[in-house]
Amino acid sequence: MNKQALQAHFEQALAKSEPGFGKSFLVRFYGLEIDYIDDRCRVTLPVRDHTLNTIGKLHGGVLATALDVSMGHLIHHVTGKGGSTVEMKIQYLRPADSGRVVCEACFLKQGRTLAFMESRATSEDGNLVAVATATWAMPKV
Repeated sequence: MNKQALQAHFEQALAKSEPGFGKSFLVRFYGLEIDYIDDRCRVTLPVRDHTLNTIGKLHGGVLATALDVSMGHLIHHVTGKGGSTVEMKIQYLRPADSGRVVCEACFLKQGRTLAFMESRATSEDGNLVAVATATWAMPKV
């Protein structure tokens, strides 16, 4: 993506962003698609030029954002309110450099004040790219 195309993409994401789940600037800028399947949240991240690191692979921070978004949106979907990431650990297993990466989040254990969650990122060819586990502060109901 050349500089002018990236600037136009940035401006479009900024213009379309607004407060709220699924509408934030990062969701728009990275082109995240968010779906709910049963008790899971699936976030699809297209691998684009502006999401790559200097060696041409999906940047770990961009992938971390998508993993975090999948867990946060699942909490919101279940409770109607947003939670907060307390801590998150990511194991990067293999690089992704094209196509789409799907992050699927689920609860490992859901309590009144804390939730323990997992999100798994897979590439289009079905390979596991990364696994994140996290502790989330549940919203006060």
